[in-house]
Amino acid sequence: MQKFTLRDGDEFIRLGQVLKAAGVAGSGVEAKDMIQAGEVSVNGLEETRRGRKLYPGDMVSVSGEEIAIQSGGLPNGEV
Repeated sequence: MQKFTLRDGDEFIRLGQVLKAAGVAGSGVEAKDMIQAGEVSVNGLEETRRGRKLYPGDMVSVSGEEIAIQSGGLPNGEV
């Protein structure tokens, strides 16, 4: 499981951004395609919105990979 830490002051991050930052998707287009194909779930439910806001405590699952969203204070987020 990967952990994605939000930057200090950020309340949320969008789903497509997390997929790119975590290296699951190589581009925004690839992230969009994965999401629209039903390959991504958030907190156990299929998610088809690329702009879905993710908050600390949310769990993203895609292609057998899990990404936990957590609050933090690192300047550029950490995966």
